[in-house]
Amino acid sequence: MKARDLRVRLLKPAAMLWPLLLVPPAPACAQPGGIGAAPEARNMRLVGFNDLQARSAYQPIIHRQGDRYIAYIGHHGGSETAPKPFNPLTGQAEFNGTSIVDVTDPKQPKNLAHIPGQEGLAKQGGAQMVRACDGKDLPKGEPGKTYLLRPFGGQGHQVWDVTRPENPSLITRVSWNLKDTHKSWWECDTGIAYLVSGVSDWRTRRMTEVYDLSDPARPVKIRDYGLTGQQPGATGAVPTDLHGMISTGPRGNRVYFGYGTNKGGVLQIVDREKLLTGPPAPTPDNLRYPVIGELHMSPQQGAHSTIPLGKMKIPEFAADKAGAERDMVMIVDESVVNECQARETRQIVWFVDATIESRPMVVSNFNVRDAQDFCARGGRFGSHSANESMAPVFYQKLAFATWFNAGVRAIGIRDPFSPQEIGYFIPAITEATDKRCIKVDGQERCKTAIQSNNVETDDRGYIYVVDRANTGMHILELTGEARAIAGLR
Repeated sequence: MKARDLRVRLLKPAAMLWPLLLVPPAPACAQPGGIGAAPEARNMRLVGFNDLQARSAYQPIIHRQGDRYIAYIGHHGGSETAPKPFNPLTGQAEFNGTSIVDVTDPKQPKNLAHIPGQEGLAKQGGAQMVRACDGKDLPKGEPGKTYLLRPFGGQGHQVWDVTRPENPSLITRVSWNLKDTHKSWWECDTGIAYLVSGVSDWRTRRMTEVYDLSDPARPVKIRDYGLTGQQPGATGAVPTDLHGMISTGPRGNRVYFGYGTNKGGVLQIVDREKLLTGPPAPTPDNLRYPVIGELHMSPQQGAHSTIPLGKMKIPEFAADKAGAERDMVMIVDESVVNECQARETRQIVWFVDATIESRPMVVSNFNVRDAQDFCARGGRFGSHSANESMAPVFYQKLAFATWFNAGVRAIGIRDPFSPQEIGYFIPAITEATDKRCIKVDGQERCKTAIQSNNVETDDRGYIYVVDRANTGMHILELTGEARAIAGLR
């Protein structure tokens, strides 16, 4: 099915959907409604849709290029049902990589290009993450250019020229022959890149390589970094893998690292200047030198994403002479187990008071209740990721977290000591939505359900959620109470 045809189907009024009732229902206990049913939503609505060529999607970013808004979407490797999807732009079947979509008109997102990634299924292939910077912002970039940083599967990192997003071209490899890669960060104003990598002599699958990419064509390695015990030559237990990080740049002088996905999570708060200028040899003392504070989560909880919310005035403490303003961080776990099985506890969102950075502490949490039988719908149920954009439209007002088969949830965070659900959107499954299976009495049981993977926002107030199970990208907007909280007309 063409992307446009599927988008039109999803946007038709309910009264026009009666022919779709002839479609065979989804497997018992899977997502209710089946193919063609309306999405489930409160205070959020669908604006546009793109099927992303039925590719399993991980991370979207929205980058403004001149008067255009371009979505760059990183993909997992292919699935068993779609190992090498067809790209109608080239007429070729291509391994999953990076999709480039013009979302200037969010009602009519337009595929511009797809850059194939590494061969392989799921996490073994693709090009999961993306970051973009304009040459005019980078200290040594070419002013008229736009650059894309992405991994090539788990093998290494690349920089592409996407000045003309319809015609991307490879510039250089940054780091190669790695054990793994994941969700890196790139400071556009300085060019410093924090790459999630697996350097061969380190004891962990994922740690940090710090690079100067101020001139994207000439990468300069600064240092390797990780938790003490992960470095070459260490002994004893190996701390949990890095997942990703967010830097506040020179002005904030902090880097927030998240280690672990669904267990043994660690939030690490690091002095950026000390990280960049401190002694680079990965000795225990040197690895601890830039660390300001750490929060070690329960062995049952991860720290997939660690998102700085900055200094916030807490409404409840407004009359207090001390402590009315707190420095807040949001931690999002990742659920990795289908159908709430015993190998995992529920993964949720945590809010951390890091005002005393050496002693960060959890002060509240946000959870989606299983009131709609999400555990039985199929696939994963639990948190995964949240928007990372710090554009004023939503920052410190609303956060958006994906919950796999419970879609994307809008969380009111004006009082992070008491976060509240303000809205949600659970996309409808389509013909492309891939099944998810578990073993029951030795037999494989499969169900079809949405698997909202990652979410991002733009400075116009649109929300972009992509699906792990090949369903595509949904572009959303807020309605009702949620729209009023954001101050959108």
